[in-house]
Amino acid sequence: MNKQGLLTYALVFLLIFATSVRSETFLRLDEVAVGEIDPAKGYDYADSVLAFNLYDTLVLPRQGGTGYAPHLAESWTSNGTSYTFKLRDNIKFRSGNPLRAEDVVYSLERMQALDAGLSYLFEAVSAKAIDETKVVFQLDEPYGPFVASLIRLPIVDKVLVEKNNGSDTWGETFLGTSSAGSGAYSIVSHDPNKETVMAKWDGYFLGVSEAAPDKVSMRYGLDSATVRQLIAEGKHDIASQWLPPEVIKSMLDDGAQLLTEKSGSFYFKMNTAKAPLDDVNCRLALANAFDYETAIHMIAINDDISAGLPSTGAIPLGMYGANPPQDILTQDISKAKQYLEACKYDVDDMNIEISWIAEVPLEERFAVLMQYNFDQLGIKSEIKKISWASYEEQVSKPENTPHISQIVSWSVTGDPDTLLWGMYHSSTPGTWQSPERLNDKLVDQYLEAGRKAADETGRIAAYQKLNSRLMELAATIYGFDRQSIFVASNRVRVPALSDPGKAFGVDAMGFTFRLMGMVEYTAGDID
Repeated sequence: MNKQGLLTYALVFLLIFATSVRSETFLRLDEVAVGEIDPAKGYDYADSVLAFNLYDTLVLPRQGGTGYAPHLAESWTSNGTSYTFKLRDNIKFRSGNPLRAEDVVYSLERMQALDAGLSYLFEAVSAKAIDETKVVFQLDEPYGPFVASLIRLPIVDKVLVEKNNGSDTWGETFLGTSSAGSGAYSIVSHDPNKETVMAKWDGYFLGVSEAAPDKVSMRYGLDSATVRQLIAEGKHDIASQWLPPEVIKSMLDDGAQLLTEKSGSFYFKMNTAKAPLDDVNCRLALANAFDYETAIHMIAINDDISAGLPSTGAIPLGMYGANPPQDILTQDISKAKQYLEACKYDVDDMNIEISWIAEVPLEERFAVLMQYNFDQLGIKSEIKKISWASYEEQVSKPENTPHISQIVSWSVTGDPDTLLWGMYHSSTPGTWQSPERLNDKLVDQYLEAGRKAADETGRIAAYQKLNSRLMELAATIYGFDRQSIFVASNRVRVPALSDPGKAFGVDAMGFTFRLMGMVEYTAGDID
């Protein structure tokens, strides 16, 4: 070989070598809660991110718009209580097994049998496979949000699960450590208390961009100081939504980028089963005493952006039944004092327990603000720090439930039914969502009407009435509508969390990894 040939050979070799070095990109992010990868058991934010990437569903929320678009299904029809879905042809699970109507039926029956996670969405539903690509869902009664609920029915590979179910009827052990979906990512390793590692699947039926991360690590329970340091060192890419405002601001000052997602609401839940909050006038006094404007300023990042947006009532803006944007809630001490005078309890005997969750230090600030507001009425209060696990245990009994609990909640399907039913229907008391233990016939009536209404007009009317009734009962102080804020390195591009025209109307869907892009760097550059 002559010198020219050797030079050409060397250049080709170097080009191949350079390409191979940069071939694998790695996205790292974190969340507060532990991660659940069994699609029938997950319900939290971290669980949702995992499910949306490991599994597919019949429909997806429409990106950059409203409503729901076909996904695994190519079309569907309905007569009100029966829904027939036609599946796309030739979709395969990562195992190579074909995705069939029978897998859809199995996924529904498995979720119902395990009775965990979001199974309550499918309590009155049955399914039947007509052929390989057609499945019929039969509802016991009309359920307006049914199509929306299907984004929470991940389809699992029946053949693979049954092959690996061992002594478990429904393969719980297998799906607690492995994935059996058709999603764009699969499980590499999973420690629910530490880290879940996922890898991109090039065989995904919609294709996956070369720019999407090749591997993803979701870590759990990192403190804010650690996250800040890791991002600064190039060892982390997206921080969870739970960082304190001052940490977010300092990271932005250091050159990080900001990602946002409209994300449910922040609630101060009042235990209506324990004195003095079993008196509606006492609850109305506290609701009017709360300083809504200051709460939003407390979580502002700068003059232009805050993690909170003004609340207009019980239903967040953008959902059926929401009050107009101009009807924002404000503090009214004069009105609060009037309600307190009408309360049957003596103010001198009151001592309100205000709890905050240890894993979310920001809540302590709201507890202090609330204590100051109550002091303006002459009401004594006590602030208590509890872990999330302790909170879930305490709310199971009314006498153990704090007078006031702080939670964030959102609609898991983008529909008001899945935000409000679990909070306020009398059949669902004593969960982390429903520490109020509300039991009101009109509330039940309006919630049920919102489910059963045959058209959008009927649903809007039902939720408007529900909104008014909930404000009358004042079982909850509607602190603010949340805007989740994520600080990210400049190594990642997330259009669904940075461009409103590409946003989804469902929390955590913006973390669909196949829609992200990585600025090229190698996995070897990251410890």
